[in-house]
Amino acid sequence: MSTPVGSSPYPTTAPDAGVIAELAERALAEIPATLLLHIAGVGIQIADFADDETLDAMGIESAWDLTGLYTGTPIGSRSVGDITRPPDLIFLYRLPILMEWIETGEDLGRLVRNVVIHEIAHHLGFSEDEIEALERE
Repeated sequence: MSTPVGSSPYPTTAPDAGVIAELAERALAEIPATLLLHIAGVGIQIADFADDETLDAMGIESAWDLTGLYTGTPIGSRSVGDITRPPDLIFLYRLPILMEWIETGEDLGRLVRNVVIHEIAHHLGFSEDEIEALERE
């Protein structure tokens, strides 16, 4: 996101999905190789917001309250008897991430990294409570 010479040093438009995807890729590049083996094949998709069906299923009233979501079958819940299963995906919700960025002043790259790692933890089978406990440590 470059700024033309002679203009404000602050961006005049919100980072687009491509910027968020690039930040997510950088976050993945920082993950230790031993952990990467366990997340091979997990896709990342960027959307502005979660859809109404997802929000309803999760009991979330406002789309602004969800920055990311893992969908798929966590590693510990898989069975060799699984014939088919949905693809493992991490959704990053761009507008809620940007709102948190604005509200907290957190570095955007760090914020995206935190959401990606949080969702990877769900892929690895951690519950929300377990993730929160780890984040507090």
